[in-house]
Amino acid sequence: MREQKSGPRKLRPSEYPPLVIDYCGRWLAGVDEVGRGPLVGDVVAAAVILDPERPIDGLTDSKALSSVRRELLDAEIRRVALAFAIGRATPAEIDQLNIYHATHLAMRRAIDALSPAAEFLLVDGNRLPGHRLPGIAVVKGDLRHPAISAASIIAKVARDAEMLALDQRYPGYGFARHKGYPTREHLEALERLGPLDVHRRSFGPVKRQLALS
Repeated sequence: MREQKSGPRKLRPSEYPPLVIDYCGRWLAGVDEVGRGPLVGDVVAAAVILDPERPIDGLTDSKALSSVRRELLDAEIRRVALAFAIGRATPAEIDQLNIYHATHLAMRRAIDALSPAAEFLLVDGNRLPGHRLPGIAVVKGDLRHPAISAASIIAKVARDAEMLALDQRYPGYGFARHKGYPTREHLEALERLGPLDVHRRSFGPVKRQLALS
């Protein structure tokens, strides 16, 4: 009997080493994005500077929260944060730049829109977005630092709202349910109804449907 090999075990958030942040000031911004995987719509990033004197209970990765809880936290973040901002990259920019570079463009736009401005960045993931400000990239950052968690929530609620609005304009695609991700429902709608202007034309399923039309 052949021995089965398994890949490396994924670390739990508590098993990552403590974050060492070389910044002690007040203007630290958490940065995160939502919407790299969908076939439609903008990729949305958020930047949030939390008030250390007004902590918010329950901040975590937005995907781990119910929609009701996300919306409640979104409202509280907007109410008590020192600053927050949203940046986007459009489907046309995604097609031109690719999703990796478009994501970083959305992040830079969110950071630049902060008022007051940030002095230091904590960015979810393993790469910084090429902004002039100093900072560190934090793997699983939305589970490891509240400012990044807050950014993930702000971005997720904003993008979900945009998908609900898109569902009202194009009710046959099911955007309110799948939020633009390539589910069976979405792929069947693409085949039946064809791509929209807001679809990302460089993404495989959309590209294939365009080639058939």
